[in-house]
Amino acid sequence: MVRERSILQERVKTKKIFVGDVAIGGDAPISVQSMTFSKTADIGATKTQIDRLALAGCDIVRVAVSDHEDANALKELKRLSPLPLVADIHFRYKLALIAAQSVDCIRINPGNIGSKEKIKAVADACAERGIPIRIGVNGGSLEEMFEQKYGATPKGMVESALYNIKLLEDFGFTNIKVSLKASDVERTVLAYRELRPLVEYPFHLGVTEAGTLFHSMIKSSMALGGLLLEGIGDTMRVSITGELEQEVEVARAILKYSGRQKEGVYLISCPTCGRIEADLVSAVKRVEERVKHIKAPLQISVMGCAVNALGEAKHADIAIAFGHGDGLIIKKGEILCKLPEEELVDRLVEEAEKLEREYLEDSFKN
Repeated sequence: MVRERSILQERVKTKKIFVGDVAIGGDAPISVQSMTFSKTADIGATKTQIDRLALAGCDIVRVAVSDHEDANALKELKRLSPLPLVADIHFRYKLALIAAQSVDCIRINPGNIGSKEKIKAVADACAERGIPIRIGVNGGSLEEMFEQKYGATPKGMVESALYNIKLLEDFGFTNIKVSLKASDVERTVLAYRELRPLVEYPFHLGVTEAGTLFHSMIKSSMALGGLLLEGIGDTMRVSITGELEQEVEVARAILKYSGRQKEGVYLISCPTCGRIEADLVSAVKRVEERVKHIKAPLQISVMGCAVNALGEAKHADIAIAFGHGDGLIIKKGEILCKLPEEELVDRLVEEAEKLEREYLEDSFKN
């Protein structure tokens, strides 16, 4: 008997740390992060955005700290936030010292935070409260010594990360996570791959400055999805020039389709072709919208003709196979019923919700 091999590799075991009550690394689920775009000192607007992210399924939120007004707002924002709060610090290390008094994590970019003494001050402030530091290496803003020697290359990014990890370790600080972000797929993947066997710390995955929804989805799916398949990654952000919820939605989809998250609907539908016997585009959009709330890992298939339905629909948990003005509902490979076309989506959703209830009942029993 030939044993099938999976491209989904065993996840690399890393040190477990905590950002608030969210575990990162070790055996913890891969968490999804995003970032607000309001002025952080505008507590009302920032709280509204954090609430939107929480509702969308975000696990951790990062906020920009650009000045003392932002830093001083963090105490109240932390009190109001339903999500763990990460302070994003650039250039002005003293803002990190203020932020460390309130937030759950500090993110610094070694390329612009300054001298060893400044980094030590940040490490001491974080150690005092027991919060982690994310070393956020960015391919576009490496320290001068690495930029001159290696250029904006994966090697330069890895050397910057190793240098700054060693620096924090020399200060007695090991509550660390690391990111190695570039604006393109190749440098991002190569940097994470090269650093992974060299350190035990958890990785935050991301492609920085990834662009609008279209461009970011492609870059992030290739880079983050590829790394996740290789077992690399403990937390992630999909950076999008767009709406907050889109970042979370795309990140969750990458986790699901990479096999790292067993939650939510896996939707299959025909490509458009001359055999389609219904308004398939409209039907798929209706199904997609109406099953968003389902958390059980269900495979749902919407097929436009008998040719594809014979194969794909029979392997799905629940499926529609359209015909001429009517169609079949197929459940676990068995034909459940034949209905007029206008009734098919309603019945599909009804059966999907039944399957979710059964899944939840079984999970509770086990």
